[in-house]
Amino acid sequence: MSLDARIQHPAVIGQVMVNFAARYGVDADTCLMDTGITPAQLGDPDTLIAREQEMRLVENLMLALPDVPALGFELGLQYNIATFGIWGFALRISRNLREACQFALRYIPLSTAYCRLSLYADDTVFGVAADPTPIPLHLQAFLLERDVGTAVNLLHELGLAGVRAQRLSFRGPPPPHAARIAELSGLQPQYDSTRNAIELRREDAERPLPMYDPHLVRLLEDQCRAQLERRQLGGITGQVRQLLLGPLGLVASLEDVAQHLAIAPRSLRRRLEDEGTRYRDLVEAERRQLAAQLLEGTGMKLDELALQLGYGDTASFTRAFRRWFGQAPGEYRKARGRRDP
Repeated sequence: MSLDARIQHPAVIGQVMVNFAARYGVDADTCLMDTGITPAQLGDPDTLIAREQEMRLVENLMLALPDVPALGFELGLQYNIATFGIWGFALRISRNLREACQFALRYIPLSTAYCRLSLYADDTVFGVAADPTPIPLHLQAFLLERDVGTAVNLLHELGLAGVRAQRLSFRGPPPPHAARIAELSGLQPQYDSTRNAIELRREDAERPLPMYDPHLVRLLEDQCRAQLERRQLGGITGQVRQLLLGPLGLVASLEDVAQHLAIAPRSLRRRLEDEGTRYRDLVEAERRQLAAQLLEGTGMKLDELALQLGYGDTASFTRAFRRWFGQAPGEYRKARGRRDP
């Protein structure tokens, strides 16, 4: 996979890696070698760096510390809520851990994650799965462990006293540093599993968080959306989003968008993957956002709303809405002071 320089992260996130390396005696110059990043930029919250620059920093860290066991996982544990600014604060003031995770995935480019993350749940379990496929092969194991370590730390920081991950699993066989991962995480990882994942009890994922502020959540979501648009506007992701919200609408297929952009569907799919997303994820994110806006701000009937969002029937829309928000559209609207027409 090639990495598109137009998808950027704040340079201050790189400071976490530099500080971590310093604990092992590696200086900043070694970490920043051939990255094009200066020490001054690491302290500037307005400076953005391209993914390829961040990848080079990761490579430098791996080369400088080849004998540190579970290096990626330990690095992941250094990222906390404060590291991620508005995105992190929005997670802290979410209704519960489930909604915090849903918010995190909607704006995942604002984090450090390179794995493709997804959520799953049943009656007893809530989990976050990580797929490292989009990552260059030589960095997959390291960045998978880093992303999982970050997720473990964020879940622990967000959770109430006594709320911790219950299970940590990896698809591959146990690495030589498996014992170190167990020591760092406080869990006994399961290997040769069906997916790379972190799981906690469903009841813990639904437990209210103490700082929940619905008004502030909506305000910070607007700010996260604006940040994301600024970072992606020049890429293919921004072009697709503009078409979905404009002339083509949310009923458009990937083939429709590709035709409009005068590129092959396969090329569009690959370029979106290069920018860390997929077409269906973009469509779903925009549907979710628009659904909330229409339910809160209009009296549109549910069948009309479903059609506006590109669903063939109200039942399909209702199922999707329950997956996004954990409640039916009518319940969501009623909780916000509106009644179904």
